[in-house]
Amino acid sequence: MFLHTSRLQFEAKPDRPDAHYARKLQELIGGAYGEMTVTMQYLLQGWNCRMEGKYKDLIMDVATEEIGHVEMLATMVARLLDNAPSEVTASAVADDPVVAAVIGGMDPQQVIVSGGGPTLSDSNGVPWNGRYIVASGNLMADFRANVAAEAQGRLQTARLYNMTDDTGVRDMLKFNLARDTAHQNMWLAAIEELQEDGLEGPISPSALFDEEYAEHAGTIWHNSDGPAGAEGGWASGTAPDGVHEFSYVMNPEPLGDKGSAPKPDPLLYATSPANLGLIEKAIRKLT
Repeated sequence: MFLHTSRLQFEAKPDRPDAHYARKLQELIGGAYGEMTVTMQYLLQGWNCRMEGKYKDLIMDVATEEIGHVEMLATMVARLLDNAPSEVTASAVADDPVVAAVIGGMDPQQVIVSGGGPTLSDSNGVPWNGRYIVASGNLMADFRANVAAEAQGRLQTARLYNMTDDTGVRDMLKFNLARDTAHQNMWLAAIEELQEDGLEGPISPSALFDEEYAEHAGTIWHNSDGPAGAEGGWASGTAPDGVHEFSYVMNPEPLGDKGSAPKPDPLLYATSPANLGLIEKAIRKLT
């Protein structure tokens, strides 16, 4: 059960309408690393968690907070669009508000589809996609994906912060930046605690080490012409899991045979040497 209050987690009041910026802000709602993605990612992770207790409670706490972030951004977009088409484009377009919206930089779907409000899409109008989310049931793998999602979200928020001088918009984004900072640190701490509690190791999943080819579990292959890869800490020494040893293979050789596809099914009509002469024979039969 979810309960809603009409008060926002933080204020979302722009100083003035700005249709062009409203379109940019859509990225933080429906983009690959937008708030809808982390909302659904954390909700699915929480619902998929098979272990009651602090980890599931943490996931659900943050998931529910992220719903509020979607609401904040949606409210800000609606307020940025309020009276924006006519104000932004009055000198260029007199009578057609839809054309005015396009010229003013607004996503026309914000006018045509949502009546002057936000859409569940990114800054190019591409609809949000459930495939953006990661919810595997393995908390170590999921928490690492969460760190990456929060990092990408904070990066995009920082870029958008520098694209406006609206103090009201910036005020909200300052709060969003701080929450992304908190969440990155939180997931990093949760990753450490999973290991301290003995629930997961640094490699996900912590299984099948005796089945994998151990001689390949620490080698880093030099597969590009960049010369500096061997200078990193991943080129030698003990790996972060404390079990494997890194080594850098400067001149790797292929371990498999030539990657040739098998002969095609003739009914699929794939071009192959078996086709030699078949066309000529077919033409002779027809003639």
